[in-house]
Amino acid sequence: MKVRVKFKKHGAIRFIGHLDVMRFFQKCIRRAGLDIAYSGGYSPHQIMSFAHPLGVGMESNGEYMDIELHTATTSEDMIKRMNEASVDGIEIVSIKELPEGAGNAMASVAAASYTVRFREGKEPKVKIADKIIDFMSQQQILITKETKKNTLEVDLKPGIYNFRANEDGSLYLFVDASSGGNIKPITVIEALLNKYGESLQENACLVTREETYLNLSKDENKPEFVPLDAIGKDFM
Repeated sequence: MKVRVKFKKHGAIRFIGHLDVMRFFQKCIRRAGLDIAYSGGYSPHQIMSFAHPLGVGMESNGEYMDIELHTATTSEDMIKRMNEASVDGIEIVSIKELPEGAGNAMASVAAASYTVRFREGKEPKVKIADKIIDFMSQQQILITKETKKNTLEVDLKPGIYNFRANEDGSLYLFVDASSGGNIKPITVIEALLNKYGESLQENACLVTREETYLNLSKDENKPEFVPLDAIGKDFM
């Protein structure tokens, strides 16, 4: 059976890269005693895939991985066992069985939401909250993107679904996170600051991914974004 695990990643563990996180979960699942399925061949490995690897230094309230289980107890029991086998900074939030035919987590990702805060002493002079409406009123938000072969001009605007300032001074961004788009929140903030004559300082931002979404709609003009675990059901 195919299972989707949602977890949080906070604190010092945010400096651990994706491959190390994957190795951690392999050990965590063994310690928790989950009946995970293994691949065949000469070098069997746990059947596991992650939705949208988090950048080093970022925190998250909405990370996902898919695993294959032979048998399962209840969601509550498996969450408890995994959290007991976990480390500070990684918390299992939900474990749900996916319906037959559900796409894997990585291929399903369509969008993600983020909260961005500025480190003390690295706040920009430009008041971003006062510029968002003007910034988003542009017909295009063009940036230059360098690839291994050439330089491309990319329009960010179609992939920025929501951009606003929160009352606490942080910024909220809801953006395209699909394989074809994958807009980074820092890229949007850099584009805004550049428009108003300022550059983003190095390591100025603290970024938290709040949630990762899939799109249930088949109409590209009317997306229906829901969290990746919305299509699953709890083991009872």
